[in-house]
Amino acid sequence: MDYPHQPEHVTLVITHRLLAGKQPEYEQWLEKVMPQAALFDGHLGVNILRPVHGEQTYTVLIRFDTLDNLYRWINSTQRHALIAELPAMLCGPEHIELRPGAAFWFTPPTPERKAPKKWKQFLITLGVIYPSTNLVPWFWGAVLPAAKGTPWGHLLNDASVVALVVFLWMPVVTRLFANWLAPRGKSNLESNNE
Repeated sequence: MDYPHQPEHVTLVITHRLLAGKQPEYEQWLEKVMPQAALFDGHLGVNILRPVHGEQTYTVLIRFDTLDNLYRWINSTQRHALIAELPAMLCGPEHIELRPGAAFWFTPPTPERKAPKKWKQFLITLGVIYPSTNLVPWFWGAVLPAAKGTPWGHLLNDASVVALVVFLWMPVVTRLFANWLAPRGKSNLESNNE
């Protein structure tokens, strides 16, 4: 039975705040967990947003094609065994959210920070989609002129745009503009200049 209202994919957004000095151990843990998740049906990929500016917070995005397949991974014995290793590395409990579709890109890096304003999400998404939807057809038109205007050419363009947005542009752009999307408050420098 089809459920047209369901999103095309679902993302498990996991936030981990590490204890000082645990980053190398945590990176080794990630190297174990990512291949395990990839073995499950419907797995679409993992993105890791690593800490910047001396923070100790990691955000792990695990995408699955359906909620059922995601739940199989969440409830698996493999995941439970890996999760049992976490408490020694974290300074608090892990924070987990389920996000439909592409909403996960705008999840704040820590639970204390607010989600970005919708107009900021719009501008970031437009800034990524607009150049991609113009450059990709130009590129494939130059490389494969026979594809231009054909159904398989459209599929190639769409698949390329989605892959670029999901795996390259959005991780880079949301990390680059993280402080603008979800400000942490005024810095000491700003406070001193007022």
